[in-house]
Amino acid sequence: MNSTVRPFSITQWLIITVAAIGFLFDTYELLMTPLVAPAAIAELLHVPQNNPLVTAWVGKLLWITALSGGVFGLLGGWLTDKLGRKTVMAAAIFIYSFSPAAAAFSRSLEMFVFFRCTTFVGVCVEFVAAVAWLSELFPNAKQREAIVGYTQVTGSFGGLMVTGAYYLLVTYGHHLPMVRGGHEAWRYTLMSGIVPAIPLILIRPFLPESPTWKLQKEAGTLRRPSFGELFDVRFRTTTIVTTVMMAAAYAAAFGAIQQTPRIVPGLPEVRTLPRAAVEQTVSAVQFYQEIGGLAGRFLLAYLAVRIVSRRRLLHVFQLPGLLMAPLLFTVVATSSLPMLKWGIFLWGITTIGQFSFWGNYLPRVYPTYLRGTGESFAANVGGRMIGTCAALVTTQLVNVMPGGTPSIKLAYAAAIVGTSAYVLGLAASIWLPEPSREELPE
Repeated sequence: MNSTVRPFSITQWLIITVAAIGFLFDTYELLMTPLVAPAAIAELLHVPQNNPLVTAWVGKLLWITALSGGVFGLLGGWLTDKLGRKTVMAAAIFIYSFSPAAAAFSRSLEMFVFFRCTTFVGVCVEFVAAVAWLSELFPNAKQREAIVGYTQVTGSFGGLMVTGAYYLLVTYGHHLPMVRGGHEAWRYTLMSGIVPAIPLILIRPFLPESPTWKLQKEAGTLRRPSFGELFDVRFRTTTIVTTVMMAAAYAAAFGAIQQTPRIVPGLPEVRTLPRAAVEQTVSAVQFYQEIGGLAGRFLLAYLAVRIVSRRRLLHVFQLPGLLMAPLLFTVVATSSLPMLKWGIFLWGITTIGQFSFWGNYLPRVYPTYLRGTGESFAANVGGRMIGTCAALVTTQLVNVMPGGTPSIKLAYAAAIVGTSAYVLGLAASIWLPEPSREELPE
């Protein structure tokens, strides 16, 4: 039976607030990459942005940073079960707050890549710790599903914020003090990443540890987390299927939707615009995508407490996304700016909405001592290590794609990767285990 629903305490509101800020800046920090990377790489390599080296390095950067985040994020999930949710989450937020600011002062490509990697490490760890923390705070199942779902909505606000910040800095950055002798928007955007550390410094002393984890720790009943246990008979199917499906979700995002900023400049309406106008147009398209992602996360949170079957809930997003993918990237993204804006809005609903699903699903299939470890394996091995390789696949497929311009070739490559990712995710969902109960397993 579910516990009685009670009004939130001040402590619960503080935890919800910090988790929401964390999810918001998770996305803010991550989505800096497709916005700032082309300009940053071009400047640091001393080549124009349309140079093939820039395209190649953007693909490498998306993969290298995500791989780094995946490796250390996997360790972070284990530490979340070992050391506690609050401690690990706070440390992760500090890491991803100061890393972008350091990257803003990069003198070399190597320095830029290093600090983008540490940013991803912090983000990957923070997500796992925050989801475990929130899930264990609310014993009532429907309340828990709603809180975890709606706090993840702030992730899309993070995307909107970084898109808006980049647009403003592209437009008005020349009024700001110079950084490294110039007024480059990419440096200012990276410097803004330090913001989430400020509320955390103020609120952290008032935050408690997860009561569920703390109780078992103090009683001496908290078992030691183990990666090997994820593959015993109780969890094997869950671990394998969720890993594959998260790989597919991240492949759609990194291999297709995050390639959009480099597809936009090749559209007929954009080709002849000056550089500043091109960057403003890219920001505008990114804005439509983020609004779609926001709508998708809201839709997931709304449906999560109304659709009992987890497979059916996921299919609400997978089926229309699969139908849209090939048309969006082969036709719309190569022919019309207005149509691309609305197309990327709709695909943002289906693609980004799926990310909130895993925050609701994974805590329900692993016990307390293994919750962070299980979440981190699916998210980091499946999503960050495997799924993000799709960015590299897309940029390599460009070399064999038909099309008269680099942007068209990139759009066709994104169509192949995005469609394939959706097919894989939908097929794997057949074996996705349904949670046996509404309460979290202990």
